[in-house]
Amino acid sequence: MSNPHVLVVDDEADIRALIKDILSDEGYGVTVAANAAEARSARAERKFDLILLDIWMPDTDGITLLREWSDGGELQSPVVIMSGHGTVDAAVEATRLGAFDFVEKPLSLAKLLRTVEAALESAGKQSSAARNLLPSLLAPVGRSALMQGLRERVQQYARHDGSVLMSGEPGSGRGAFARYMHGLSRRADEPLTTLAAASITDSNAEEQLLGSEHGGEVVAGALERASGGTLVIDELADLNAIAQKVLFGILESGSFTRIGGTTPVKVDVRIVATVSPEYEGRIVAGELRRDLVSHLNELSLRIPPLREYAEDVPELLAYYGDKLVDAEGLTFRRFSVAAQNRLRNYPWPDNVRELKNLVRRLLMSDSSGDITLEEVEAEISASGPADEPLVKQDLLALPLREAREQFERAYLQQQLVLCGGKVGQLAKRVGMERTHLYRKLRSLGVDFKSVASDDS
Repeated sequence: MSNPHVLVVDDEADIRALIKDILSDEGYGVTVAANAAEARSARAERKFDLILLDIWMPDTDGITLLREWSDGGELQSPVVIMSGHGTVDAAVEATRLGAFDFVEKPLSLAKLLRTVEAALESAGKQSSAARNLLPSLLAPVGRSALMQGLRERVQQYARHDGSVLMSGEPGSGRGAFARYMHGLSRRADEPLTTLAAASITDSNAEEQLLGSEHGGEVVAGALERASGGTLVIDELADLNAIAQKVLFGILESGSFTRIGGTTPVKVDVRIVATVSPEYEGRIVAGELRRDLVSHLNELSLRIPPLREYAEDVPELLAYYGDKLVDAEGLTFRRFSVAAQNRLRNYPWPDNVRELKNLVRRLLMSDSSGDITLEEVEAEISASGPADEPLVKQDLLALPLREAREQFERAYLQQQLVLCGGKVGQLAKRVGMERTHLYRKLRSLGVDFKSVASDDS
């Protein structure tokens, strides 16, 4: 029996292409349509096992098209509605007309695949290729333009096989993006192996990377364990000199020989190396080989600190809240608006990792009801060291303009918190004219709109 065939109806070319690539990789047949007219033509030519249907299209909207098929008795396959601006009414109407489910844009690829799988299963058309959904396909969360652009870039990189140098502050989610890239790549069914550079010593460097062979017994090294898949080297700059030399030699030759062995092993692995923003300083200091970095920097990706996309903090709070409730059985609680606003303006020195840990601690408390501003303040005060620097990133490693923006953003975020979110007080505190201050806050992406109205 042939694999299920899916019709994707969406007026955005990038979304059509992305969905087609993902579903094709999962073993589905895919036909795309840019509007209702093309969708009608496609359905006239063949029968589809599933239809993914956007609501907002230039000719006929998805709900009207669904109604047309439903009223005409032509709805013989499950339909999943997609929309970035959906309403409860639209979802209700779509369900009434026979839609199987309703998914929101920007699309979570993991949720989309789960929904496709469930819809086909309900119709008895599930593809064996789609039965095992990889956890690595869980897309990093965030609806900001910054995060959407970052996900799109990762999706582009996933189509290629070059090594990636991924820079970002600790806790910023570099590992999550590496897993996401692996899950979207042609190597997704092969191993994803993480090697902590700091765990390698001078004495075990060769064995850790190359593996060993003694008396017919083979112990695979990191490169061999990741063969066919992806090797993530966490904090490349922490590799000692011996390990750097060994790795560079392997990349140059394209093969290696296990310790004690005689047969060369061909390298078939994609390497993703993570580095902190100040890694260039480590090169200048002679601690990190420039030629090694050049080898691994075929593709480069910067993972921004959380303070640069603070507008996504409420979504991240909800995401990790749901995830921790499901995974650890914690009590479900929502964050109050005041608590969310406070955390949107918090500098997050340890980034997403810090946010996740804060959510866990708050959900582990004996309190009930919404998480209050007071609870958040108490947690921040208890967990944050008094001498935490205003800007954790090494500003000396940045161009002057970027360094100035980093400082100004962190400075104004902190001052806004100290002023209780009152922009009038902030203007007096920092010595700026209010109109100029508003422009400055907007240009730096510092949120102040959801703060209680200032009366000073």
